[in-house]
Amino acid sequence: MDRQGETPPVLGARPSAADAVEFRVWAPNASSVTLALDDAEHALVRDADGLFTIAVPARPGARYAYSLDGGRALPDPCSFSQPDGVLGRSEVVDHSRFRWTDERWEGVALADLVIYELHVGTFTDDGTFAAAIERLPELRELGVTAVEVMPIATFPGDRGWGYDGLYTSAPHPAYGGPAGFARFVDAAHDAGLAVLLDVVYNHVGPGSEAVAAFGPYFTDRYETFWGGAIDYSQHWVRDYHVDGLRLDATHAVFDTAQPHVLAELAERVRAVRPSTLVISEMETGDVRPLHEWHHDAQWADELHHAVHVLVTGEQEGYYQDYGTVADVGNEFSRANGAHLVVCAQNHDQVGNRAFGDRLHGDRLRLAAFCSILAPGIPLLFMGEEYDEEHPFQFFTDHIDPEIAQATREGRRREFERFAAFAGEDVPDPQSVETFLRSKLDRENDDPDHRRYYRALLALRRQLRPFPVEAVSADEEHRVLRVQRGPVELVMNFSGNPFEEVPPWTGVARGAEGLAG
Repeated sequence: MDRQGETPPVLGARPSAADAVEFRVWAPNASSVTLALDDAEHALVRDADGLFTIAVPARPGARYAYSLDGGRALPDPCSFSQPDGVLGRSEVVDHSRFRWTDERWEGVALADLVIYELHVGTFTDDGTFAAAIERLPELRELGVTAVEVMPIATFPGDRGWGYDGLYTSAPHPAYGGPAGFARFVDAAHDAGLAVLLDVVYNHVGPGSEAVAAFGPYFTDRYETFWGGAIDYSQHWVRDYHVDGLRLDATHAVFDTAQPHVLAELAERVRAVRPSTLVISEMETGDVRPLHEWHHDAQWADELHHAVHVLVTGEQEGYYQDYGTVADVGNEFSRANGAHLVVCAQNHDQVGNRAFGDRLHGDRLRLAAFCSILAPGIPLLFMGEEYDEEHPFQFFTDHIDPEIAQATREGRRREFERFAAFAGEDVPDPQSVETFLRSKLDRENDDPDHRRYYRALLALRRQLRPFPVEAVSADEEHRVLRVQRGPVELVMNFSGNPFEEVPPWTGVARGAEGLAG
């Protein structure tokens, strides 16, 4: 229901009968809208609210665009497929034609979540949904229960992180488009993995003028964007069977109405499927997603920051408020700890470094020990389970030369104030080499490292029923002790051995099969 208590119209191109498609577009700024469908043109009928509709013979795969008041042809702002990218025509998609095989899939409970974050374009050499499917069984065998896919909404160019998506309901064509994503989700469920989709509803990327031409899709208050005009959230749950949404940068979604738009979003997707999980990214120290919007979980960077400072010594930027063992200990005792997504690495904490460099070896294993055995929901970033050597760098493929240059310059300015990068050349985000360097390599897969991760995840399952009973921080020796049920976790953040705990090591005393 929208804020006026009415069911919002389903926009976009929807097959309605045999060989017929109903086209709906909200364009209150226009007096007339013409549908260019393949080689024919059709005038849509306008209602009092600026909703234009028409039903005409068409089949899935047909290409179409809209012309406002006789102007240039524009893609559908609610397009479900952009096979030729953001400048091409939209494509009619019949989601009911996909033959799902996941009828018995029941999803994954929040308490069982172990998330594996991946970027489709760099997860495999081919960089497609189809290629990613081949790697899913090994993730389940590792102990992962859900894959979180970085944004797939169609964005400018072929390569990018996805946070500048423009057609937010259209899976990116370079990855395999709508059919490719549906097959990926179906295969994940067959492998016993839930699928969480990273979605960006706080902004859209370059080229938004093509969407804004239709009407006030973008406002400071978001009533139109989220109410009766567009409802992107249900689409992924209903049409693609995703098990949850990870909402990007919710601190940048402003709304003064009640209920808050992000609370309403959670209600809507749960109305489609009650088991759907809603997870928010939020600034540190802000727990509105849990307390006010009734989301299931939220990202919590505090544990990552506290551990990162201890294992690297870096203390610039947002690391400046951390530096003690007690900082880590406090995160083991957090209220709502079971609802916090924690990590040793993620796309932000790796990719937003100037060179996209990762933690490695003992320091990575210690960071993973902390995040996986904390009371929260562990998230692994692709490749860390075998100690991937390649970086994950920031890359884009903007088709507008001015935006491409502005992105290059902005990236350089971002790191000028960091002493660690002074005099260094930050990789060009527009270069294809930056993208290729970020692909997983896997040639130097460390089997011992992988076994360690498998053991950590097995121990997490054993410890799940036990709350944290005691936390003791020894700042002199840089050692943290945490008691969970029958197991004492000992984390040595120093370069010296302590009570038979080697440097940069976590030990689970009282646990079978895991010792550092």
